[in-house]
Amino acid sequence: MNALNVTEYTHTLGLQAKTASALMARAPAAIKNKALKALARLLRESTAALQIDNARDLERARAAGLAEPMVDRLQLSPKVLETCAQGCEQLAAMPDVIGEIMGMKQQPSGIRVGQMRVPIGVFGMIYESRPNVTIEAASLSIKSGNACILRGGSEAIESNKALARLVQQALAEAGLPQDAVQLVQTTDREAVGQLIAMPQYVDVIIPRGGKGLIERISRDAKVPVIKHLDGNCHTYVDDPCDIAMAVKVADNAKTSKYSPCNASEGLLVARGVAAEFLPQIGAIYAAKGVEMRGCPESLALLQSVQGAQLVAATEQDWSEEYLAPIISVKVVADVDEAIAHINRYSSHHTDAILTTNHLHAQRFLREVDSASVMVNASTRFADGFEFGLGAEIGISTDKFHARGPVGLEGLTSLKYVVLGEGEVRV
Repeated sequence: MNALNVTEYTHTLGLQAKTASALMARAPAAIKNKALKALARLLRESTAALQIDNARDLERARAAGLAEPMVDRLQLSPKVLETCAQGCEQLAAMPDVIGEIMGMKQQPSGIRVGQMRVPIGVFGMIYESRPNVTIEAASLSIKSGNACILRGGSEAIESNKALARLVQQALAEAGLPQDAVQLVQTTDREAVGQLIAMPQYVDVIIPRGGKGLIERISRDAKVPVIKHLDGNCHTYVDDPCDIAMAVKVADNAKTSKYSPCNASEGLLVARGVAAEFLPQIGAIYAAKGVEMRGCPESLALLQSVQGAQLVAATEQDWSEEYLAPIISVKVVADVDEAIAHINRYSSHHTDAILTTNHLHAQRFLREVDSASVMVNASTRFADGFEFGLGAEIGISTDKFHARGPVGLEGLTSLKYVVLGEGEVRV
């Protein structure tokens, strides 16, 4: 497509989405749920066919020399597709929040004032790698009564096209407008530039991908953006703690998967438990090939671990999102130093404390300035599906409107509603 055609194309998508959004906003809950259940069924029925399309993307990615963790993100395995189908069903089973009125209060004038939850309208989603995001975004859009325009990465174009066809088939089955979910069919980068600069059609943009993509969107967008830039998450092992539990959780938080933004990149250990804890977790990391970039005190305690890959940490390591088998390790004096370190170096995504001290846990929850804060649980739980949101459109580290995993309510807005019986202002 030439530049003029891309402009015309994206504006057509915008107009179609705006038109569809008005129909979606008034669609009954039963009809939206019918579409979601149809989509779950179609995903299961089409698993084999979807893997053929997905294989084309995987083959092209490997031929282009894409790193294996990135290739892993492209996989549409039966397990991934089943999780998508379950997410659709979980959303269908959830109450419909659209039209809900809350906080209705009688005023001295006689009027009653409250707030109603309404769809945002049209959101644009720009994402890289993971084709399952197509289903997550589409299903949340349907349930929340919005329309959306989806622009996946060129590396997953065949998978995304196949999934988008199923979404439109499910919408049609339920009697909803197919244009309620549209996938940008061109890989031309100019389409992104157009999509983020159409406030007449698009109400919010949600970028999901690498730091470069999100920085570009944040800089150039002419519509509001829901975003997070980094996933530099921390696990803090407190004194006192259950050492066996701490080892299990710290292992999972780092090694269950290296590529997600909720994997722990920093391990902080209280000095009082470091001599007991670090050799145990160090042995597990060494066995799994995880490089440990430590402060001098932690390296001294890890020195005896057989096969450990030990590197002296630099200042940069405390802020780094590795997305790889690498973790920074620091011994801290206590919970105060852990909180101060996290608030300085973390990306305010997800941080966890492993402790048996209730007061330390409460302080950590109150004082750590992150979108998700956890006690005695793996940071890998920071996910819309795991939080019971049905699916997740992304993670927001912003403080306005939506924060943390953005699910159904994050795609809605509130408007004031006033009920009267002929009152006039005096």
